[in-house]
Amino acid sequence: MDAHTLTDPIPLAQALMRCASVTPIEAGAMDVAEQALAKLGFRTRRMKFGAVDNLYARLGDTQPNFCFAGHLDVVPPGEGWTSDPFAAEIRGGNLYGRGATDMKTAIAAMIAATENYLNKNGAPKGSISFLLTCDEEGPAVDGTKAVLEALAMEGEKIDHCLVGEPTSEERVGDVIKNGRRGSLNVVITMEGKQGHVAYPQRAVNPVTALVEALAAIKARRLDEGAPGFDPSNLEVTSIDVGNAAHNVIPQRASAKLNIRFNTNHTGDALFAWIKQTAEAAAARLGANAACAIASQSVPFYTDPGPFTSMLVESVRESFGITPALTTTGGTSDARYIRNYAQVAELGLRNATAHMVDEHCAVEDVRTLARCYEAVLRRYFA
Repeated sequence: MDAHTLTDPIPLAQALMRCASVTPIEAGAMDVAEQALAKLGFRTRRMKFGAVDNLYARLGDTQPNFCFAGHLDVVPPGEGWTSDPFAAEIRGGNLYGRGATDMKTAIAAMIAATENYLNKNGAPKGSISFLLTCDEEGPAVDGTKAVLEALAMEGEKIDHCLVGEPTSEERVGDVIKNGRRGSLNVVITMEGKQGHVAYPQRAVNPVTALVEALAAIKARRLDEGAPGFDPSNLEVTSIDVGNAAHNVIPQRASAKLNIRFNTNHTGDALFAWIKQTAEAAAARLGANAACAIASQSVPFYTDPGPFTSMLVESVRESFGITPALTTTGGTSDARYIRNYAQVAELGLRNATAHMVDEHCAVEDVRTLARCYEAVLRRYFA
């Protein structure tokens, strides 16, 4: 390849997007990525756990090992699209389709960046690797988490990792995620005794117990924040009774809540507090409380330092702006990677992620590829 000819990430992005890889179905997307990496000399390895297809690829045998990570699975497209959500059409300078922002384009940009880096610089003084999964939008049990555990058992070491999640807000490059809050989903179920509303002494109202428990839970201010994090936040997201009658005290009432928490807490400690609070409210009123964790993820935080500074400088060079380091937003597979390597996230704007007519600017993908190339150049300098 001519030294002045840059690989365009757009054709690869379109090829990935034309695979209907709705979690956990691979649908050919992993094949496309594997073939692109194999052409560059990567040793590729498919690692399947349960129904989930994963790929680990590495170029080089020495440390440090810089890893690009991301997911090729997407959420269901839904209805109402202007064009086929898996057609990857370009209209008006924008690339439309499921995965346009979250996050097949970023993976294409990473692969194109690697090819351009190798073409200009030759083999790195260390290793470049890719960790790709089809289980990020789903349970996220048989994907990145399982691959990392298996690699660690074999002695494989990743030193630093960049995840291509869509982190940007107003313009591409304005936000780098050097951490994410933990997330805890809890279901509280109150069991009472059904009865006639005119004879409350013969019944036990679970709604009253549930409301009291939720009031006590909401009354607590969890913390004032942590280094790099805003204060933790708890929201009640649903209260369900299913009682169609006005004159019947129901047997059962339940509620769902979510906590986005910082490094001051663990999910287990928060759950224990919720459970104790609910059981205390139930005991006062003669009801019974049961609490269950629907799902949870841990927070992660990468201290600002040489790694994050390198990412910031690469963004400045490529996008002409200084990005903010933040920990807001949802969860990602970085919560697993942080146990093995310093990790951060940098990708396209998240404005249309998971939406109908998901799209991104074609030139943003190309500039992101240049930014990822700048990261590699700085990393192996």
